[in-house]
Amino acid sequence: MRGILTRLEQATGLDRTSERVQQVVAAAIRPQRLRDVLHGVGLGHPLHPALVQLPIGAWVSSAVLDLMPGQRRAATTLVAAGTASAVPAIVAGWNDWASLSREQQRVGLVHALANGVGLAMYAGSLAARLTGRHGLGRALGLVGLTAVGGGGFLGGHLAYKQGAGVNHGVPELRLIEDGWHAVADMSALPQHELLTRRVDDVAVVVYRDGDDVTVMLERCAHQSGPLGAGEVTTVNGRTCVRCPWHGSTFDLDNGEVVHGPAGTDQQVLPTRVIGGVLQTRLP
Repeated sequence: MRGILTRLEQATGLDRTSERVQQVVAAAIRPQRLRDVLHGVGLGHPLHPALVQLPIGAWVSSAVLDLMPGQRRAATTLVAAGTASAVPAIVAGWNDWASLSREQQRVGLVHALANGVGLAMYAGSLAARLTGRHGLGRALGLVGLTAVGGGGFLGGHLAYKQGAGVNHGVPELRLIEDGWHAVADMSALPQHELLTRRVDDVAVVVYRDGDDVTVMLERCAHQSGPLGAGEVTTVNGRTCVRCPWHGSTFDLDNGEVVHGPAGTDQQVLPTRVIGGVLQTRLP
């Protein structure tokens, strides 16, 4: 299995298809506000993993009811609920997929294909059940559940092995020792400019606005982009930093994600000034 997954990650033949699908996704999901909703920006947590619980739960439950006598109607209702709730989950998944790295997109493409087959099987299962062909409906549901299980396995590989959808900046907190650390002399910090400094060899972004100073992890939560090379911008009156790689935008006051594709906030570190020296520590 490890060998199969490695070959899938390295399957360059999928790249041309990925590029075409990426163009379709970008054209289909154009409004920034809609993309942010699908990324889970308002939640501070990726939306797709939460949405997939609904169809998977309904479909697994329908499979259990299929094994019990007198539960045809209940099983059909759950198949219908799972099929309907799978649509927004798939849309959110494609929205996240479009901003992944090439290796992640290869696995994600097969992940989406498996789940698409599963959805098609369950749609067929629903149609069969509604027309009284419950045996065919159960068989199609079993095939669909198998496909969705395979897709879920690949989704786990995407998240836990390839790091898709996780906050890429937070693990660096473990490299910072406890206690306060000197960052820079306040007199050396310019106003309204991004500076990159290091705390225990961990890169941080420093931004000064008057006497208020923000110290934020420099690696973007989305795909480890260099926020220190980003752009300071204003969004709805909030001063933000925009990642130069994929455009994720974070509030420079508190690290809240304002625009995706990042679905989680950027970690901000506590600060204090002692003897004219800016210091920071772990949250």
